[in-house]
Amino acid sequence: MLKTISTRLFIAALFLVSVQIASAQTADDIVEKHLAALGGRAAMGKLKSRSMKGTITVSTPVGDLTGAIEILNQEPNKQRTFVQLDLTAVGLGKVIQDQRFDGTSGFVIDTLQGNRDIAGDQLEALKNGSFPNPLLNYKQAGATVELSGKEKVGERDAYVLAFKPKSGPVVRQYIDAESYFPMKQVVRINVPQVGGEVEQTTEVSDFRDVDGIKIPFKIKTTSAVQTVSVTVSQIEHNTQIDQALFSKPDAAGK
Repeated sequence: MLKTISTRLFIAALFLVSVQIASAQTADDIVEKHLAALGGRAAMGKLKSRSMKGTITVSTPVGDLTGAIEILNQEPNKQRTFVQLDLTAVGLGKVIQDQRFDGTSGFVIDTLQGNRDIAGDQLEALKNGSFPNPLLNYKQAGATVELSGKEKVGERDAYVLAFKPKSGPVVRQYIDAESYFPMKQVVRINVPQVGGEVEQTTEVSDFRDVDGIKIPFKIKTTSAVQTVSVTVSQIEHNTQIDQALFSKPDAAGK
């Protein structure tokens, strides 16, 4: 049972990075309307960093596991995700996953599955997740966005955009055809922790205005492996962040 829980508890870069890759006529038209709906290029251009805190729930065969999550972002694409789960009910006590990406390399401090470097698709996804929104300058980064038509998401029409980075997995974005808010995204990514490729769907909702930018306060990511739900409670922009938090700790653990 513990092995099954451990396998399902890979809270990797996937759902957090994927929330930032949201692309919203022609693909360019939809992208610009999408950016405008979220607050516009000018407002986004003022953001240099973000601190986000909330609660996280991970589904497992023995029930839901809950804990705290903190996400730090720094331009151009640095990210740290710190998760602490209470697994006392299954005999594992407190579990910590501290995922760090300094813009080039990534590392995970994981008290359950062991510390490890981030590589492959997961590393490429982090590199493509520029802050505050990859679509602001995606062409300069060598990425493309293609319009694949319309589909239904629930009862609403959505434009489907294929975000194709210079390297790394393609992300299918579903943009509300009326509001131009992101609705969901789908990506297939290789996750060594679970033994192969996983298709992951991330849905975002409960958009709120923070410093002129619309940000989802609810994020739900599902796959054949697990379901992860995050409820955001606090967001702060342009805070001073210790840059060491994005990097692999040194031999002294700092």
